[in-house]
Amino acid sequence: MRSHPIVETYARHVSPEFVKLLGVFGYGRVLVRAEDVWVWDEEGRRYLDLLAGFGSVNIGHNHPRLRKRLHGFLDEKPLNLVHVGPSDPAAELARTLAALAGDPLEIVLFSNGGAEAVEAGMKVAKAATGRSALLSCREGFHGTSLGALSILGDERMRSPFLPLLPGCTLVPFGNRAALERELSTGKFAAFVVEPIPAEGGVLIPPAGYLAWAQEACRRHGTLLVLDEVQTGLGRTGEMFAFQHEGFTPDVLVLAKALGGSIASIGATLVSRQVHSAAYGSMARFDLHGSTFGGNSFAAVAALETLAIVESEKLVHRSRELGAEFLGTLRTRLGGHPFVKEVRGRGLLVAVELGGTDSTWLGRAAPRLVDGFAELVFGQWAAVRLLEKGIICQPASRKWNVLKLEPPLTIGSADLSAAADAIVEVLGDYEGAATLVSDVSRRLGAQLLSGGDFR
Repeated sequence: MRSHPIVETYARHVSPEFVKLLGVFGYGRVLVRAEDVWVWDEEGRRYLDLLAGFGSVNIGHNHPRLRKRLHGFLDEKPLNLVHVGPSDPAAELARTLAALAGDPLEIVLFSNGGAEAVEAGMKVAKAATGRSALLSCREGFHGTSLGALSILGDERMRSPFLPLLPGCTLVPFGNRAALERELSTGKFAAFVVEPIPAEGGVLIPPAGYLAWAQEACRRHGTLLVLDEVQTGLGRTGEMFAFQHEGFTPDVLVLAKALGGSIASIGATLVSRQVHSAAYGSMARFDLHGSTFGGNSFAAVAALETLAIVESEKLVHRSRELGAEFLGTLRTRLGGHPFVKEVRGRGLLVAVELGGTDSTWLGRAAPRLVDGFAELVFGQWAAVRLLEKGIICQPASRKWNVLKLEPPLTIGSADLSAAADAIVEVLGDYEGAATLVSDVSRRLGAQLLSGGDFR
């Protein structure tokens, strides 16, 4: 596999270090085809997808209805980029999103993806409030563009690009006292937060925290910008995660699954009042825009994706099957010496690995065990699962948290098979010595081979 032309070309012209990392961990595969919840590699092996493009593939890969709609649309020879007049697909998509989100979110700023949509939220908040400072959570992930990095709490990702935007402050997710203290300064244009920080470890907010945060923001003149790039469109068992708490944010950010995993599109929903304060004059209407934002192809893909989510009742499926999957994993992994917690909402589920009080090593050196779990164990579990035909990854900012987010089209039988595989893999490592020996042997062989892509 090391000499496969795709591997060589990718390593030469796209990302040599990524290919090397895949080889070191033994995660090397050339994936070439996908349908619904299944992915195939170059050698014909089939994998159940529990990664779903980091939550982008809610309707499954290459949904036949979406492909048919897009083929038909392209056969119409449409005008894809409409810059000198209103666009019918963009207008219809904005109307549909506004109806789904509810009052007062009725105006949509379109973009090409998640980071851009987050930055649209940051910009509209600054322009609407006249304030410059931004508040966000240490555990959050909002993208890797310079503006998004400015509100990210990961120093490893931030430090090569300093200085970033000034006036950005971080608070712990779910900490009401810390948030109230910062908001009371009256200097923040926006509090940008994910309802569930997925890459930070799938952190479930304390009950009522988000609704309280919205009320606190309004008391202090700050806009709540809710980043639902990964949690939106049914992922958590509601169309949007904020609906679990019965409130509506000032700004709602969507992307990833909105394009059906085929078209790249982001959307930032705001109220008419906020939009008017930011861009409500002929002198200011063009202060935010994007050449490809809301292009007709992407808008049509998003409209069909939303229709599929509704017609196939994927929000309900996520809620019901997610609860079943979560319950199964909690029951079967309960008492495992290296499983600290199983948590989730809908079909966004996490298994946190690390030291527990059930082992002498966990009691004697919890930091050592947690450090090893974060450095190696989560990624190692993902490799072992790949070898059993399951694609998944740890949370990108917490490698000790195995993040499980399949397409919402997945069936109960496939989730049950996934649970069997997870339990079997983790069951092989109920003693620290076995885990260390297995990881050391495999990693050593891979390193000696120069990170052979296999």
